[in-house]
Amino acid sequence: MHRIDLNLLVVFEVLMDERSVSLAARRLFKTPSAISHALSRLREQTGDPLMVMVAGRMEPSPYAFRLIEDVRPILQSVRRAMQRNLAFDPMASHRVFCVAMPVVPELVTRATARLQELAPDVGIDWLQFGERTYADVVSESIDLVLHSADTPLPEGLSCQVLPTIPRFTFARSGHPAVKNWTQQAWIDWPHIIFGSTHGTPETVAERIAKLGVERRVGARVTDYAHIGPLLAETNMLTNQMAVMLGNDIDRFDLRILRPPIDLPEFTFRWVWNTRLTADPGSQWFRTILMSCLDDLVIDATHRVERIGVIEPVRNGD
Repeated sequence: MHRIDLNLLVVFEVLMDERSVSLAARRLFKTPSAISHALSRLREQTGDPLMVMVAGRMEPSPYAFRLIEDVRPILQSVRRAMQRNLAFDPMASHRVFCVAMPVVPELVTRATARLQELAPDVGIDWLQFGERTYADVVSESIDLVLHSADTPLPEGLSCQVLPTIPRFTFARSGHPAVKNWTQQAWIDWPHIIFGSTHGTPETVAERIAKLGVERRVGARVTDYAHIGPLLAETNMLTNQMAVMLGNDIDRFDLRILRPPIDLPEFTFRWVWNTRLTADPGSQWFRTILMSCLDDLVIDATHRVERIGVIEPVRNGD
């Protein structure tokens, strides 16, 4: 350990971001020769070229890509350790926060705009939820997670469980099923499936399987931004929470239908490292994102009330 100079790793991280000695020097307030010297020393210590010039741009070696995955969490932990006892000043902070969550365009847009307004130099990394996400929260390389509340949490993590959110079925305004909304229509028309884990003890697929019902899958997506355009251009349906579609409901003139199948509701939770519960910067960041989502849920509820929900036609109606 006595051979390791953390300053070299700081330079390496910035070089991986900028892919330029001159840009890295400007960002770190150093001379280009100092950056080149630091890279040379790190090459000696690792026995790898790390970054080479290709067509006027620094390109990382395969080992550099592996190294940066380990280096970033270490540096982030060091930064937090040094800042933990300091008051957090959003306007003066250059901290980068990491959040893992489904890609909900309206939440990303609103939260990023709010953060830029309150803290112009604060950065945010939006990550997808993955197999190692909770482990990364434990190691403090991820600050906050928004995901389903259907699995036990590892030790060392805290959470805030949100109220359950009902699912609706959505379709374009001219969809043939809108005029005769029945259980058979729900079955007959293909569905857009969002490729994420569920937020209740059972999925929609599991629920309808218990009821002995089958549905057609027309498309699987991993980004909520894809659902609105697909509904507008096809005769597919989707079963989602209104907050996930947000402004796309109005933008694509979608209709909101009550599912003729008793679908499970969805429960989200916010998750963070318990050690960071009282950290001023982490508290500030959590408050911003939680309030943005709360506002979106309220907006979605008002949108549903304004547009109205089409009820299914039952036998004998």
